[in-house]
Amino acid sequence: MAKDTSVYVSPLVQRNASPEMSALFSPDKKFGTWRRLWLELARAEKELGLEITDQQIQEMQSHLDDIDYDKAAEYEKKFRHDVMAHVHTFGDVAPTAAPIIHLGATSCYVGDNADLIIMREGLRILSEKLACLIDRLGNFAAEYREMPALGFTHYQPAQLTTVGKRATLWAYEFAMDLEELEYRDENMPFRGVKGTTGTQASFLALFNGVHDKVKALDEKVAAAFGFKKRCAVTGQTYQRKIDTLAVNALASVAQSAHKMCNDIRLLANLKEMEEPFAKSQIGSSAMAYKRNPMRSERATGLSRLVLSLASSPAMTASEQWFERTLDDSANRRVSIAEAFLATDGILEILINVASGLVVYPKVIEARVNSELPFMATENIMMAAVKAGGNRQDIHEHIRVHSHEAAAQVKQHGKPNDLIDRLKANPAFEKVDFNAVMDPSAYIGRAPQQVDEFIADIITPIRTKYQQSLDRQVELKV
Repeated sequence: MAKDTSVYVSPLVQRNASPEMSALFSPDKKFGTWRRLWLELARAEKELGLEITDQQIQEMQSHLDDIDYDKAAEYEKKFRHDVMAHVHTFGDVAPTAAPIIHLGATSCYVGDNADLIIMREGLRILSEKLACLIDRLGNFAAEYREMPALGFTHYQPAQLTTVGKRATLWAYEFAMDLEELEYRDENMPFRGVKGTTGTQASFLALFNGVHDKVKALDEKVAAAFGFKKRCAVTGQTYQRKIDTLAVNALASVAQSAHKMCNDIRLLANLKEMEEPFAKSQIGSSAMAYKRNPMRSERATGLSRLVLSLASSPAMTASEQWFERTLDDSANRRVSIAEAFLATDGILEILINVASGLVVYPKVIEARVNSELPFMATENIMMAAVKAGGNRQDIHEHIRVHSHEAAAQVKQHGKPNDLIDRLKANPAFEKVDFNAVMDPSAYIGRAPQQVDEFIADIITPIRTKYQQSLDRQVELKV
């Protein structure tokens, strides 16, 4: 069947998010979860003594996923109420159960609890992908743990680091993000069975004033969906701050992704490292020679989207009036779903990139060698002094030659000839320049730091998520 090209389709689904994340925010998942919430409510109410039959429970159980969306749309047009439209649609296929579907509940029983269930599943999908990304970056860091590279502070040449050590900086931020996502997952509360304004008055009436049964109902339904925590109190809705906390965790992932991808884009410009580039990929329609870092660019663009989306739940939470107001609904339908879809797309891209990073050792070595003479001057001075030189005289020689060499580089575009100048100076004739010009002497504990980081941070993540580490990502576009 041909696609309908006359309507807008979200690029988040079409180009970026994975099928599993797209399915999580689909109508089937949403309304199927509503039906499961109605089923578990009825089951718990029956267990606690309400007159609900096994036949009614079985009938509901048998129709959890055969949703007639056309009929639901007709009902919603009539009632102007999406929850009641689906109550009636469910009741049409489960007529015996129709009288007890949604018994005692308010719309937020299904709406809010379903959102929490879906967000929790989304956090778990993203956690698995974060673990996979961290694993790939760990592999890359281990491979290049000893390769000296020029470090930058203020994007100016600084002391040496290694290619692998730099990758651990990226991985560590993602490990922090993973810890935050796991915390949000573990501490996600269920809204539960709270009634119209959160007082549970309707359920207290159903159970003839027996408070313990109302409390047990809340506990049973939460347990049926695997929630360890429930909101201590609510109005009609759960506290919208919960959305803020969840989306802030996604924004943290976006921050880390943006930083990593910016680094890769800068390194691509320096020709030290590139993201994967397909054999037939076109970098520019006009400049055929170009190899643009389009994957990293796409990830930074999506990251900015997530960072901007994080403001919506915060504003929504602050805008709620008393027990609830409806200006949250239209915003939440968009902002929460898109934050998850975009973050998923970011991680899909980064797993793909981290699985195929290309390193150019000769370019890295040339850049190290172009700056190393200046960095080595202190060691050269110490070697010359040990060989019998006067420290102040040696310092002056190095100062003069350094400025002259810098002028050759900056004013005339010539190579850095500082070492040749020092070798020609009798004050340095006893210095072993091969030893002082070995880049590995200037990388400190970078290789050992890589090893320790992998052992202390990445290995536990690999152990916990070992079933998620073989993920292969082929980008849609």
